[in-house]
Amino acid sequence: MSANDHTTAHAEAHTGPIKTPKQLLAAVFFSFVVPVFAIIGLVYYVASADKPLAGADDAERAVAERIQKVGMVEIRDANRPLRTGEEVYKGQCIACHGTGAAGSPKFGDAAAWAPRISTGYDALLHSALKGKGAMAAQSGGDFQDIEIGRAVVYMTTAAGGKFAEPAVPAAGAADAPAADAAAATPAAAPVTAVAATPAAATAPAATAKVAATDTGAGEALYKQACFACHGAGVAGAPKFGDKAAWAPRIQTGVDALTASAIKGKGAMPPKGGSAASDADIHLAVVYMVSAVK
Repeated sequence: MSANDHTTAHAEAHTGPIKTPKQLLAAVFFSFVVPVFAIIGLVYYVASADKPLAGADDAERAVAERIQKVGMVEIRDANRPLRTGEEVYKGQCIACHGTGAAGSPKFGDAAAWAPRISTGYDALLHSALKGKGAMAAQSGGDFQDIEIGRAVVYMTTAAGGKFAEPAVPAAGAADAPAADAAAATPAAAPVTAVAATPAAATAPAATAKVAATDTGAGEALYKQACFACHGAGVAGAPKFGDKAAWAPRIQTGVDALTASAIKGKGAMPPKGGSAASDADIHLAVVYMVSAVK
């Protein structure tokens, strides 16, 4: 081997695999650009895993299903005055119909209400009482059926409907069977009835006391009205069980938290959009606070 051949072989041994500008560009591309795109793709894949698979309508339907009533302990006054349609709407219907959530016709939207109004009052009332789509059955809830009917009239009127408000049942019709029974009762019967009255009256009072102090009412109301936001920390609401989020709020005291829940604060409507009593709202606040203590 000549001296020139030896020098050339020695130089090639120390130059490495990259000998041309094209090879250098390829090495840079595979060393830096490809890993960067791989990382971006991995981040996108991980981030997309948290997104709902369904569309916006399905997401709204899921929220509406979560806030459906699951049962609660409450004390009702059967002799209270009947609520107006506007009161029922604001206490029960505004949560969905106020914004058009879950496909419900938005209050005052004549175009959305027109095909529903054309079905007639009876059909609309039936759907409200029995439930339809994401809307839970309203019969047997916080309001009487006639009050739900008033709310139907109130909402349809705002959208151009002309339905008459349902008539209040005549008191005489409801009292007639009792009057007939009293007329057929022997003379000695009233004495027995009066004697039994004090003992019978104590039972509802004892039951009411137990119901009012039942901590299960707080959990039931939380699942009915509070879970939709506090269950996932929506709109800045402190997430249920999140000690860090609840700590500064707990420092203000349960009474202050209850007052905020009753009056509404930020994105939270008064009483969470429910028609619960102040006492039940207090129980729901206590239930949520207890979960982080």
